[in-house]
Amino acid sequence: MSANSKKLVYTRDNCRLTFDQRCFYEKNGYLVIRKLVPLDLLQKCSQRFDDIASGAVSKDIMTVMRDVSDRTSVNKIQDITQDEILRLYINYDPMIDIVEAVTGPNVMAVHSMLIAKPPDSGANTSRHPPHQDLYYFAFRPAERIVATWTAIEPCDSLNGCLFVSPGSHLEQKLYPHEYPPGANNKLYHGIQNLPNTTQWIDLEMEPGDTVFFHPLLIHGSGVNKSNRTRKAISCHYAAGDCHYIDIKGTVHEPIAKEIVEVACKRYSLSGIEYNDIWRLKNTLVRGVRSNL
Repeated sequence: MSANSKKLVYTRDNCRLTFDQRCFYEKNGYLVIRKLVPLDLLQKCSQRFDDIASGAVSKDIMTVMRDVSDRTSVNKIQDITQDEILRLYINYDPMIDIVEAVTGPNVMAVHSMLIAKPPDSGANTSRHPPHQDLYYFAFRPAERIVATWTAIEPCDSLNGCLFVSPGSHLEQKLYPHEYPPGANNKLYHGIQNLPNTTQWIDLEMEPGDTVFFHPLLIHGSGVNKSNRTRKAISCHYAAGDCHYIDIKGTVHEPIAKEIVEVACKRYSLSGIEYNDIWRLKNTLVRGVRSNL
C-alpha cells in the first residue's frame, strides 16, 4: 500500500477506482461514474417497473408505494432484490466491483428500490427532503456502507434530480429526522434543522450514469416541475461483517417504530423488532454472509 493510500479512510484500493476518484469520494462523499450501466439493462428494469405498477406482473414481496397526493401514481417499488429482472441491476458486476472499494469483498444488498418520480401535482410531494440514508440503517460501521443510484431517464433540475451537500459526511453526525410540514409521502422523513453552512449541488445525470455515495451524505431531490417522469434505480450495499446496533434512545427510533408498524400490518406479524426486518431484507450479492 502506498503512503497516499494510507490517508484514505472511506475507500480501499481494489484497482477499480483511480486514486483521484477515491480522493474525490473521500472529500465529497459521492462519486459519479458516467455511462456505467448499459441502457438495455436499464430498459428491462424500466419495463419491469411498468409491469409491476400496472399489475401485469405480481409484486410478490416487493413494496409498491403511491404518491400521497395522487393515489393512482406509483412512485416507487422497494425491496426489489428477489425479482429476476431487477436483480440484473443489483448484481451488475462492474458496479459491484466499485462497491467493493467501500465494502470489501463480502457484499450484501441491504435496501433496493426503483423510483419513478412523477410530475408534481402541485403539492410538492415529488420532492424528497434533505436526509441521510444512515437514518434508516440499524447497522454499522457507516464507512462500510455505500449507495448506488443510477439514472434510467434523464435527471435534471427541472424534473427533480438528486441534490447533495458535498462533504457533509465528514461531520460524522447523524441528524434527527422527521416529516416536514405539509403533504408527505410515507417514510419520507427529512432533516428539519440543517447547518447554516449547508451548500447544494444538483447532480444532473443521463441514463446509465451512476452515483455512489456515503450514508451520512446529506442529500435529497427536487420537485418534478416537468411533464416527464424521472426514473432511477438504486441499491444500498454493506459489508457482510457489519454489525447491528441497539437503536434504543437513538435518532433511529421514530423511523424504526413506523417501519415495524407498517410491516406488522402488511404481513400480519407481531412481536418483531426493527433488526429482524433488516435480517429478512438483506441479501448476499458477493462473497460470504456473516453478521448481516
